[in-house]
Amino acid sequence: MNLQDPDLFRIAALIDGHWIARPELEVTDPATGASLGRLPDCTAAETREAIAAAAQAMTGWAARTHADRADILMRWYQLIHDHAEDLAQILTAEQGKPLSEARAEVGYGASFVRWFAEEARRINGKIIPSPQKGKKILVTKEPVGVCAIITPWNFPIAMITRKVAPGLAAGCTMVIKPSDFTPFSALALAVLAERAGIPAGVLNVLTGRPEAIGAELTASPVVRKLSFTGSTRVGAYLAAQCAPTLKRLSLELGGNAPFVIFDDADLEAAVEGVMQSKFRNGGQTCVCANRIMVQSGIHDAFVAALAARVDALVVGSGTKTDVTIGPMINMAAIDKISAHVSDALDRGARRETAARDLPRQYADPVVLSGATPEMRLASEETFGPVAPIFRFKTEEEALNLANGTPFGLAAYFYTGDMARAFRFGEGLEFGMVGLNTGLLSNEVAPFGGVKASGLGREGAQEGIDEYLETKALHWGGL
Repeated sequence: MNLQDPDLFRIAALIDGHWIARPELEVTDPATGASLGRLPDCTAAETREAIAAAAQAMTGWAARTHADRADILMRWYQLIHDHAEDLAQILTAEQGKPLSEARAEVGYGASFVRWFAEEARRINGKIIPSPQKGKKILVTKEPVGVCAIITPWNFPIAMITRKVAPGLAAGCTMVIKPSDFTPFSALALAVLAERAGIPAGVLNVLTGRPEAIGAELTASPVVRKLSFTGSTRVGAYLAAQCAPTLKRLSLELGGNAPFVIFDDADLEAAVEGVMQSKFRNGGQTCVCANRIMVQSGIHDAFVAALAARVDALVVGSGTKTDVTIGPMINMAAIDKISAHVSDALDRGARRETAARDLPRQYADPVVLSGATPEMRLASEETFGPVAPIFRFKTEEEALNLANGTPFGLAAYFYTGDMARAFRFGEGLEFGMVGLNTGLLSNEVAPFGGVKASGLGREGAQEGIDEYLETKALHWGGL
């Protein structure tokens, strides 16, 4: 990395305004395997210290005016914007995605800070007429309290800002546990947060493995809310751990997104939508198209067009200018992708793209036709650049295939029929639906799923409500 501001690359955890350095847990570059640095493997005692610091800071932070918190968040936004290139360099070094995508993520992450800075000014209440004379009911919104934030490795900047910005805007304080694969992006954001004027203890960042840290965050009665993005299995485990203290939960969990293309779709637009949804971040996204379903009349033309686009993708280190697919996050990810592809081929799928001879840390982008529901990739998230194509004949068949999963995060479909657009869109059992688009995430729209894909919403006005409690004051004697 060649950073303009080397101070952004902190090899230390942050607790109560103090940076704590210990060379314990190694973080590596997924493209090369080279060490980026060794960070503290924070203990249960340090987690309790961070919780205590957040609780201590809570009183002063919540007491600030909404406008004051908004101004601080706007300064944070501006600093993120001003240091975007350095942040992108750090992100690519630890996560592997191409620099062009890293730059886009920094901008996307910054948009949440700006949005919730603006939303901070609009936290308000209401007065309800009482059914009894001489009384008024005053309804106010107050911060939930100390919040635990656990974020994944695939979007290490955006997942921090999407959770932390609304919490700070609401008046909450934060204990953040970033992925142990990608902690440096979170730490760089924390440096900029300090420079923006966020006080000590309001934002704490714990590095290390999740076991000890997670157990303390979920067990603590001081922590009033947990926000987690990750697998459904881990989310359910964390929810069970939070149950004894009845924490508020925001859980953005696994997905198995269908991408349905009808005969009347714009073929070129549908191919572009799949490229945006499936191959962004090398397919390592929770909302990427996992099952691509194409109606019989357009199937063959679509497969040929998509295969040509995928064959043109350039695989390599994210730091190279022409690369469109970087390394996968680790060898376990590579093994899962390989297993899914092998299983599909063994069960009758056909490879439609040319095979590449790549280093071990890279996954070969592939289009597979002849996919069926019995294949592993139909029921499990592949989390890699694998595009399985399922053929269907009728709208009813497509809807049954699309909804035939316990997950309900994102879905996509392409059609030129307006009646079908409403009918099919309403029939999809998913929290987010893209119609004639492969992109559906931004700061102004609610993000979240149904069924086994989680609880709560991030972004939009709904995002700040997740960090606010409603209080009713019943006034008598008026």
